[in-house]
Formats: sequence, structure tokens, C-alpha cells
Amino acid sequence: MIWDRFRIEDRVAVVTGAGRGIGAATAVALAEAGADVVISSRTEEQLRKVAGEIEAAGRRALVVPADLSDPDAAAGLADRAAGEFGRLDIVVNNMGGAMPVPFLDTSPRRLENAFQFNVSTTHALTRAAVPHLLEADGGSVVNISSVMGRIAGRGYLAYGTAKAALAHYTRLAALDLAPRVRVNAVAVGSVATSALDIVMTSDELRTEMEDRTPLRRVGVPEDIAAAVLYLASPASAYVTGSVLRVDGGIETPNLDLRLEDL
Repeated sequence: MIWDRFRIEDRVAVVTGAGRGIGAATAVALAEAGADVVISSRTEEQLRKVAGEIEAAGRRALVVPADLSDPDAAAGLADRAAGEFGRLDIVVNNMGGAMPVPFLDTSPRRLENAFQFNVSTTHALTRAAVPHLLEADGGSVVNISSVMGRIAGRGYLAYGTAKAALAHYTRLAALDLAPRVRVNAVAVGSVATSALDIVMTSDELRTEMEDRTPLRRVGVPEDIAAAVLYLASPASAYVTGSVLRVDGGIETPNLDLRLEDL
């Protein structure tokens, strides 16, 4: 049956930024498809709640509270997974982000921080994971990029640049690690997570965003989790170096930050 290709029974995954939102939904989806999951973010209380959902799905969870803006902390998750569960098959680099700010407020340090938070930490964990993935006879890496890595919007210089770099990192790493390790990404559009609380609690802003999105709605974390499961599972065994758009069809920013001309 085709569903069997989406099963990841008895495999082990690491998901960063897993305390809430896309990371939490992804960790639970992977568990429901059969994986044990290492989950990490800053807030232990959030992670414990996600761990309960993983265990309710009949799988094991390892909670690792950490400041994953530190590349060494991110890299350490690979050994934690292999040490706890004996193998590592799937890495989901979900951690990332950067607040939108005007151009003149985007200092070189802010740009460097966005790159480290979105790209350097991804590389640190992926690099540390590769020996374990190879030992498990191959594996899958899924990076969470953004629609802002391919379209232009005012205020997103640091974030968009970092996410564009992450998308191309995905293509380059896929070639370096083929054929035994697949590397893909999901380019995420507007998703109802805590990052969009201001939008989702304003009828005016939410309606603007919905109206500017071809599918006329804001995404939910499970939309992204489903795409990650596809890329992590044998269902996508002939896919590597791809950046899968899950963005409601937008080609231009669907929210005007109302930044004035200089």
C-alpha cells in the first residue's frame, strides 16, 4: 500500500525548535508515523508537553532543553540521539527566524546573527549527524526555509537573506551527501504560530494576509509537518536537493509592514 511508504517505523529523528508550532507538530507527526524523537528547544516545560504527545502515539521521546543558537549545542543533539536510541535516521532543522526591521536598522551584527541562527546551526547539526546517518545506512535531512528566501519584501533583509542561503545550502549539501543521505527543505509561507500572534489576533491584519494568499487562508503547523514527513520518509526516496513550497501559493508578500520610503 502507498501508505507504507510514509511509515518510518522504529527510526529515530531529531527535531530542533520542537517546543511549539511547526517543530512540535512535526515531532508528533514523525512519532505517529513510527519514529522515536529527540526534541530540543529552550523551554523544558513546552518540550515536556510535546513529549507527552509523542508517548501517547506509542513512541519514545528524549527531551533536551538547550540554547540552539549555539552551534555546539545543536551539534550535540546527534550524539544524544545515537546514545539514547542507538541510531539516527532523520534530522529536521526547524530552528530559525529573525525579526523584520528596516534596512538602516539592520546592522552587520544583526545580519551575522540571522545567518548563524538559521544556517550555521543547521550545518553544525547536519555535519554531526552524517556519521550516524551513514551508520544507519543512510537517512534524511529536512531544513525549514521560508517563502521570504525567494520573494522580496521590505523589512526582511536579514531573515530573507538567511533563508535564501539555507535553501541553497540544501541544494549544495544534497550533492555532497548523495547518494546515501538525502537533503531537502520546506519553504514555509505564513503559518499560524506564536510568531504570527499579532496578525492572528487582529481581524484587519489576518484578513489582509488571507486575501493576499491565493488559497485564502493562513497555514497551520500540520501543513508543514505533513510535508516534512513526506521528505523524511521513503515516500520521497527519489527526492533530494529540493525545496518544497508550502506557502498557499503566494508570489509576493502577503502582509505589508508599512515601512516608509527613505
